[in-house]
Amino acid sequence: MFRLFGAAWRYRGFIASSVVNEFKSRFSRSTFGALWIILQPLAQVIIFATILSNVLAARLEGVDNKYAYAIYLISGILCWSLFAEIVQRCQNVFIDNTSLLKKMQFPRIALPVIAIGSSMVNNIALLCVVMVILPILGVYPNVHYLWLPLLIALTVALATGVGLIVGVLNVFMRDVGHVMAVVLQFWFWVTPIIYPIKVVPDTFKASLAFNPVAPLAMAYHDVIVYQRAPQQSLVLVAIVAAVLLLIAMMLFRRASSEMVDVL
Repeated sequence: MFRLFGAAWRYRGFIASSVVNEFKSRFSRSTFGALWIILQPLAQVIIFATILSNVLAARLEGVDNKYAYAIYLISGILCWSLFAEIVQRCQNVFIDNTSLLKKMQFPRIALPVIAIGSSMVNNIALLCVVMVILPILGVYPNVHYLWLPLLIALTVALATGVGLIVGVLNVFMRDVGHVMAVVLQFWFWVTPIIYPIKVVPDTFKASLAFNPVAPLAMAYHDVIVYQRAPQQSLVLVAIVAAVLLLIAMMLFRRASSEMVDVL
């Protein structure tokens, strides 16, 4: 594992330039350019807020703000968009770069690192815009925002573990990618991103213990919406993320030598 990290570090220039080039190429001929990074998630917020605000806004106890539900959605989307984008990009990263893998000699671990870096750039850009929007909505930064770097790091670690496992398996079994697309749709709805935990029936609340993204989403809500430290323990999330990363690295190391032949 340390050799994989060492290889990625030696090629850090290649990784950084690839992230920058990808960012530029995505928006080079786009009218709105990098604005698409924020327009898509904000469109989700507007849609859900328009449809569900009258039903769910009253369930946000302890928040005296008429935009409380919109802020709740923004904070949840911040968490989910980072997690989902990393998983989706990692699951196809080797298949999408088949020609590059066959033509160039470089550490294969650089490809998922580039995908993760690009996803983080997008999410940080979205976070910066959110930090500008929140004061307009009556929410001001406070000391609890210092939790955000830790929450971002845990989200990235968890998503990387899941995405790399799926990405390696997808090289050898292409159905895995299609299955994961469906799983992510269910995963979104079983995570308290657009609804408060209070509306979940007691019979289903126990199932949230098996969803490692749920404590992260609730932590984002605590920090941004409720202006407090996360109320859920993040220790279990960190353990799950570490275990998944370890499994992903072991799987990647065993399969990397065979990937090019299969692709």
